[in-house]
Amino acid sequence: METLRCSTTQDIPRLRELWYLAFGDDGAYVDNFFETYYKPERMLVLEEDGVVQSMTAWFDTTFAVPGEGNFRAAYLYAVATHPDCRGRGMSGRLLAWADDYFRSLGIPAVTTVPAEPSLHNFFGAHGFRECFTHREFHTRPGPGPEGELPFALDQLTPFHYQGLREAILAGTPHIDLGEEAVAYQAGACALVPGGGLYAADTGAGAVLLCAEGMEDGSLLAKEVLGEQPAVERLIAWLPRLLPAWSGIWRCPGQDLQFGMLKWLDPDRAERWDWSRRAYLGLAFD
Repeated sequence: METLRCSTTQDIPRLRELWYLAFGDDGAYVDNFFETYYKPERMLVLEEDGVVQSMTAWFDTTFAVPGEGNFRAAYLYAVATHPDCRGRGMSGRLLAWADDYFRSLGIPAVTTVPAEPSLHNFFGAHGFRECFTHREFHTRPGPGPEGELPFALDQLTPFHYQGLREAILAGTPHIDLGEEAVAYQAGACALVPGGGLYAADTGAGAVLLCAEGMEDGSLLAKEVLGEQPAVERLIAWLPRLLPAWSGIWRCPGQDLQFGMLKWLDPDRAERWDWSRRAYLGLAFD
């Protein structure tokens, strides 16, 4: 017998098992999700004969579209099915039920960031279309300029980072994650020394920076927001400011496909200009 439902706290050991089997994440990284963001209704599951075999978490976010409005959007995360049950359509049935669940909450949009390129086709088969992009740069971080540092990185609380982020992105179609999801991001950043949510007054303008650890212990500049002269100044000094920086940084732009969108209202989906691109940024990829 198959049951589709919200999770319960009793499901957590099984959810952690599925998470590990699907993504290889365990320990502190998954602890951070269950300690900072998890609530039973924020994880949806498919149960077969009393055993949870498929799951998805979701973040309650806002799709901010200048000139059109702010739309509540469910951001799907950690969509996973037990390896022994793959190929039986469980994830598809869970996603279809999730759509009905979100409609019952008055949520008109769903977003996701496929964990790998092949999954764009999977989500495309379930009504998602390409929407969110960014730019990603790779450089070799040398020692940085010599002399006294002209500015510092100031660590921010999720509340302050969220507020400043929204001010910078006000004219850009984007996902407003909300303070709770940014708090989850802050917890992920804190898992590696030097990671965090930062602001810098570069002298050429203010910049926001989210630095998150990578598998090798170096830091990804997961989000860099600000006017170009200020961003360029920050990047020049970043090897001095964050010695563990990997040399990789991301910012708004249209170079790389990143996330996907589905409107649950067919009329809105038909009216939406699908050539339009938006920014997701702090996705938990």
